[in-house]
Amino acid sequence: MFAQLLVHIYRDQQQYQAVTNRIKGQVYDSLVVGSLEHMATGLGKMIFPRWENLIKQASMLYFSIFKRQTMDYYNAGIDIFYNTPVQAPALVFFCENDLLSDVPSVEKLVDFWQKRGMDITVKKWKVSTHAGHLRRHPQEYLSTLEMFFHSLQIAPLKAKM
Repeated sequence: MFAQLLVHIYRDQQQYQAVTNRIKGQVYDSLVVGSLEHMATGLGKMIFPRWENLIKQASMLYFSIFKRQTMDYYNAGIDIFYNTPVQAPALVFFCENDLLSDVPSVEKLVDFWQKRGMDITVKKWKVSTHAGHLRRHPQEYLSTLEMFFHSLQIAPLKAKM
């Protein structure tokens, strides 16, 4: 959803410059970056490991039948992350065993952003859970988030945990 917002902003950067200027920092947890095939394979492993290949094939069929609503949106989202109109510092959480996101693709995106001059903070775990890092590594996650907010000079959020 955020990627689609960025696509919209990218199309008329001048009109939305006030919005992008107000973004002080970005936090990405478990970015799904890589091929749709990698994501479909991971989906099969997560949902029904015994029927992994069937889930993968069904997902790929769905993606191809509804290409304009799936593949085109996904690819436009990936492209906009590379060419993001938002240059604010970013914190990226990810893990090496994420079934939905391709780790080399995430690292390539982070490297690309850094070469563009963006301030990027990375927290990577060898083993974690897709979109479950806070639950699996609460102390590390929260301390990394707190340090990131501090670097942006933003008051920490009060959590009810």
